Amino acid sequence: MVGETELKELVKKARQGYEKHNFDQSVDLTIILKDIDVKKGFSFNEVVQLPNSPSKTSTVCVVASGEMGSRAKKALADKVMEPDELDRLGTNKKEAKKVAKTYDFFLSDTALMSTVGKSLGQYLGPKGKMPTPMPYGAPIDNILNKFRSSVRVRVRNQLNISTKIGDEKMEDKHLIENANIVLSAIEKKLPQGDKNIRNMLIKFTMSRPAEMLTSISKKKM
Repeated sequence: MVGETELKELVKKARQGYEKHNFDQSVDLTIILKDIDVKKGFSFNEVVQLPNSPSKTSTVCVVASGEMGSRAKKALADKVMEPDELDRLGTNKKEAKKVAKTYDFFLSDTALMSTVGKSLGQYLGPKGKMPTPMPYGAPIDNILNKFRSSVRVRVRNQLNISTKIGDEKMEDKHLIENANIVLSAIEKKLPQGDKNIRNMLIKFTMSRPAEMLTSISKKKM
């Protein structure tokens, strides 16, 4: 497994190359993979909950009506989409694409999953954003809190993975903890675990990336 010492050094280097701008910059972690045949359809799509939430949390759209829709609104979901709006999106390609791009995660009443598939499936599917089903009586507050503090870690037929691990206002130790959680999730899904990791990069939005070969790769050089 990639060590915390390496992550600490990488975050430190990224911070040194960082310059303040008039907006809050996000911090991204990129993992470069190796020894994987992408032609065999290598892919995964994981939701990883970060132990330390960025100031700007992930956005969540809930597809529900009635009692579940009311609870989602009370829990301050970023958007609550009811069946009639879902039907309209099925005939408005431009708006459907906009919705698919706007929200990070989608949740849906299990009773509406088939309708979501018909109306938005062709737009959400390619982005790996098909809704997580919520059964009747599901604890919406808890589920929303989980997804707000989560990021999507996705790769399909390529050898690099990039995801947000925080923002410039966060302490280095919190960025390191978040990076470590993401790395652990990735390693568990790789055919050979950390042996499939070539190197890592961390960068602020407007900075040059800080790059460092992992100790695993160094030993083989």
